[in-house]
Amino acid sequence: MPEADILAPPQTVAARTTRWEAVLNDTIPAKAPGSNLLVATWNLRAFGDLTKEWNTSEGVSPKRNFADIHAIAAVIRRFDVVAVQEARGNLRALRHLLKVLGEDWAFILTDVTLGKAGNNERLAFLFDTRRVKPSGLACELVVPIEQDAGVSASALDRQFARTPYAVSFLSSGQTFTLVTLHVNYGKNAAERVPELKAIAKWLAGWAEREFDWDHNLIALGDFNIDRVGDPLFEAFTSTGLTPAPHLEGLPRTIFDKPGAEHFYDQIAWFTQGQKQRPVLRLEAVTGGQVDFVGALLGEQTRNDLSWHISDHYPLWVEFAIPGS
Repeated sequence: MPEADILAPPQTVAARTTRWEAVLNDTIPAKAPGSNLLVATWNLRAFGDLTKEWNTSEGVSPKRNFADIHAIAAVIRRFDVVAVQEARGNLRALRHLLKVLGEDWAFILTDVTLGKAGNNERLAFLFDTRRVKPSGLACELVVPIEQDAGVSASALDRQFARTPYAVSFLSSGQTFTLVTLHVNYGKNAAERVPELKAIAKWLAGWAEREFDWDHNLIALGDFNIDRVGDPLFEAFTSTGLTPAPHLEGLPRTIFDKPGAEHFYDQIAWFTQGQKQRPVLRLEAVTGGQVDFVGALLGEQTRNDLSWHISDHYPLWVEFAIPGS
């Protein structure tokens, strides 16, 4: 039996994708040439291997298949650049996602983070080359554990479990730097506080050094923050990072219960009056999450859906281009 071709979906999958795209049309603003920028972050659960079929048989692992890649691609292509967390050492799913997205899409990603805490993960950016170009900077953020570096050994006794990744992009004459990360969940919330504090402090210092470049600086990813006002949130915002107000109160995972939402995923930036740090010159117009459960759950359980698509919702913000 010949291997299935991911670019030739059967009619049932094509129809499902078309229905899903109709939902997305009503959820996410359209790309407007020269006037807006659409930035998203998505923790794609264990985004590594792939079952190269249109349906996954009972007991087969991984559950994610070609139909799921089309559903994921329908979301990704709505944005100009997407920070993806939990890409794995195995790049099969990512390679097939790029096939579906087409030749106008490109990616930049880190090497695998080794060690138990690293979870064999990479951090990635996927971007629409018709709208966004890399502008030269790509670096992992490594903290010198020294007093004069602003991060003491008592604040962080090791490097980040998964090293944050910064890439600068250019769109419609605007340069912006995205810093993505996936904070180590640890055994309990208290274990995350030192890493979040170190990230916030390091970002503030790095932003001040980058100030002369007049870049927009946006931090986004899975910060594993439980809720607003808790020690994790306070650590994250301790140096002035301001979460996107459009995302306040939105559930981050498909398992969140009403009234007990988590705030793991964030998109944030520094605001006016915070020392010599790049103030966001892009106007945040709107933002939200992409709730795929209603459209894609069908008869499967939410746990099954989390392995086919993800356990996290994509979060996004639309920015207006100044002078447009």
